[in-house]
Amino acid sequence: MKNTIAIIGGTGRAGKFLAKSAVKKGYNVRMLVRTPKESLFDDPNIILIQGDARNPNDILSLLSGCHAVINTFGQPNKAVPLYSKITALVIQTMKELEIKRYIGVTGGSLDIDGDKKSVLNKIGAMAFRILYSEMMKDKRKELHLLQASKLDWTLIRLPFVKENEKSKAIKEDDFDMPGFNISSHDIARFMIEQLHNPSYIGKTPFISN
Repeated sequence: MKNTIAIIGGTGRAGKFLAKSAVKKGYNVRMLVRTPKESLFDDPNIILIQGDARNPNDILSLLSGCHAVINTFGQPNKAVPLYSKITALVIQTMKELEIKRYIGVTGGSLDIDGDKKSVLNKIGAMAFRILYSEMMKDKRKELHLLQASKLDWTLIRLPFVKENEKSKAIKEDDFDMPGFNISSHDIARFMIEQLHNPSYIGKTPFISN
């Protein structure tokens, strides 16, 4: 039986290559979308679930029958942050359905105890804390929820995302951002690889090209 993955934010910048990448690796996909457009993913292995990530019933419908959750939910920087609210709902629903594996993304500006960021990256993180203080507070709250969840979680820290860049080698680092950008293709590839890779469970790796 194929494993089935639930994807939140699959039509966004980091997520739009996820479903196709997952199917190529032999997974079935259930994706939450506000307005289903079948032409986007004309594949019998991809099921589009119409709904809102803030709605508990929609999250329950999405996650039912799944073995893992990938969350790439994104918002404009100045929007009222919803990251922790949605992640809390996902965690609660995963526990109810006994799903253990969670993979999410966050910004490279998120500081974590033990980081060894370069001076340039420290300045960048400080600027984000000042310019987008509410978003960064909510991102930290999201991390704390995952740390307390007892799920097999991985939260991947990203640099600037390049939409249509071709796939390249991926650099990984536990303590500092190894580059300035990454392609959407490579984010998808890395996330799918983590589904059955325990190396980063309970960790917040940085990745870049």
